[in-house]
Amino acid sequence: MTVTETNKAEYEIPPEIRAEIDHWLAKYPPDQKRSAVLSALHAVQAREGWIRPEHMDAVAAYLDMAPVSVYEVASFYSMIETREVGRNTVAICANISCMLCGADDLIAHVEQKLGIRRGESTPDGRIYLKLEEECLAACAGGPMMAVNGHYHENLTVEKIDRILDELE
Repeated sequence: MTVTETNKAEYEIPPEIRAEIDHWLAKYPPDQKRSAVLSALHAVQAREGWIRPEHMDAVAAYLDMAPVSVYEVASFYSMIETREVGRNTVAICANISCMLCGADDLIAHVEQKLGIRRGESTPDGRIYLKLEEECLAACAGGPMMAVNGHYHENLTVEKIDRILDELE
């Protein structure tokens, strides 16, 4: 990372992430580079943990887009984290199907167990409890949660405790 004369940090996209972005770019017509913006942000986040402004600027430059367009995408999608979060992301669905199956009580249990509220990370940086997850599309298995993108369905307090306790 370097610092420019304006004191703004810059980020150089590592070669392996450029290769992944190029893989996605190959799926779209050459004049539709912006179609790869979400994949590019996801690739950077997978390596860096979260998306900083300098990451968005680098993605914009690489895709030949206005930075504001990348900022819009990053701030719109809930899977892109624009602030530092814990190593493990826990998203508990609170939509109607899961709520009717007891999700609200499970969320309260997780908040008490971890000593945090939704939208916060544990002090040790181990777990980030997402603020809100509108729907994770597993209604038949509610209540459910996604942990680092892996679905866990038909949750109980005991099942949640086991899953959370196994996270490093």
